[in-house]
Parts: sequence; C-alpha cells; structure tokens
Amino acid sequence: MGLLDGIKSVLGLRAEADATRDADPEDLFGMSTAYVTMEADLGYEPAGEAALCFSAVDSTDFEDAVAEVEAILDAGEVETGTSARFVKDDHGYDWVVLEDDDVEDLVTSVHFAADTLVETGFGSRLLAALFAFRDGSQSHRNRGGETAEDHQPVYWVYSFRRGSYYPFAPTGGHERDSSAEFKLESVLDGELDLEPDKEYWYPLWPDRPGTHPWE
Repeated sequence: MGLLDGIKSVLGLRAEADATRDADPEDLFGMSTAYVTMEADLGYEPAGEAALCFSAVDSTDFEDAVAEVEAILDAGEVETGTSARFVKDDHGYDWVVLEDDDVEDLVTSVHFAADTLVETGFGSRLLAALFAFRDGSQSHRNRGGETAEDHQPVYWVYSFRRGSYYPFAPTGGHERDSSAEFKLESVLDGELDLEPDKEYWYPLWPDRPGTHPWE
C-alpha cells in the first residue's frame, strides 16, 4: 500500500545522513500561500486531502506521543471540521490522513501533528508531509470514457530530513509527468523552499492509478 521499499533509505536513513537541518514544522506554512499560486497560475485545485508520514518506534513514550497527536486533531475537528484518520501501509509506515476543503485548516492540522511529535522528542521519526492537488480543468470535462489516470492527483511533498519541498506528479504504470513537475518547480520556486537535488525527489507511488500513496 502506497510506498515502495526504498523510502526508508531516501526519506529516512539516507536523508538523515545528508540532512540539511533538523525537522522544522514551521516550513509547512509555506503551503498556506503556495496553494493560491497553484490555482491562479497553474489551474491546480486543492484536492482537500493532506497526509503526514512517519516511522513508528516500539515504545510507550512514542505511543503516548501519537495518542497526544490524535487528541489534538480530534479537538481541532470540532473547531475546523478537519477529519483525521491514522493508517499503516504495507511497508510499515504510519500516516495521519487529513481531509478538509479549507487548505489552511489542512496545513494547520499537519503542522500540529508534526510539531507535537517534535515537541515530544520524536521529530526524527517524521518522514514527509504530502499536499494533494488536482488539475482544475478535469473537473469541467465530460467524464464519459475517462480512466483513473485522468484524475491522478499531483503532490507537493515536504521532506522533513531535507527541510525542503519537491513536486511529485505520478501517472499510470509508475511513471512521472516530468512536464507537470517542471511547471510546478518553475512557478513555485522562491515561494516554497525547493529541494535543489532531484535525486531526493523520491516517488511515492500509489498502488492504483487515481489513488493516494497512503491508500
């Protein structure tokens, strides 16, 4: 489900060795303005979903930290309407999956979750945050004859170990839309702190076209 086996070496252990700095959840707030540019300049609409990926550790303290994250998000749902669910993929990675039509609420919730893990001493377990977008022109097309690939989301991925964002535009068959990623990079460069080394633009393949990496 979701991630290929190599994620640990790229977003985890390897990125930790090459880390530019410690995880800083404050970087996530860059998406609060970037999504406006995404829609205005590129026609990408927020998909209403975001997710936080982390690697669990077998300890009571870590379980308590995750329980604190869950409690914070549950309390936040009452105020913002942002729903949260916790899932584990087939590769053993944990996800907090958030849904809300308000992007700023999504960003705030992802930040709360990440910041709580940092404050409780588990910032090193954070791997990535993903924000999903869809091509706005697709929502106005005739749906007859379209496949799941026609509605594959694109993502901004934030790597906590590298302290930077990169675009990821998957297509069917574990391929990437390099043209879309180039456009995202060129338009958002300067607004987001982008990863300059494309070796770290690691693909987080969904299992099926049209689905998310955490599904």
